[in-house]
Amino acid sequence: MQETKILGNTGESIVAEFLKKKGFKLLAQNYCARCGEVDLIAQKDEYVVFVEVKTRKTNYFPTSTVVTYSKQRKIVNTAQWFVLKHQIRDKVLRFDIATVIYADSGYEIEYIENAFTG
Repeated sequence: MQETKILGNTGESIVAEFLKKKGFKLLAQNYCARCGEVDLIAQKDEYVVFVEVKTRKTNYFPTSTVVTYSKQRKIVNTAQWFVLKHQIRDKVLRFDIATVIYADSGYEIEYIENAFTG
């Protein structure tokens, strides 16, 4: 279990750096509320992006299938809580999924913008 947690944290850090290089400002990492948790929350221009990160040692199924409808609802509810708590207005909310897949030569990021809607 500890190895899985370390792998997940590493993947989140990799995606956080990926977003920063694309000009995003990281607002939160591992944000928790009663209704759920969001791995990364970032902002760029008019967008506030809520990112679910999945880190894998193998690519055993497509990224588009890794976040269930139930998990999507939890992320959306947590995002709504975050927006209210931080009084975010006039921003477009976007829900993205990132998968970090480790290989012998390093890692690969598969990033899907607008993976699901709120």
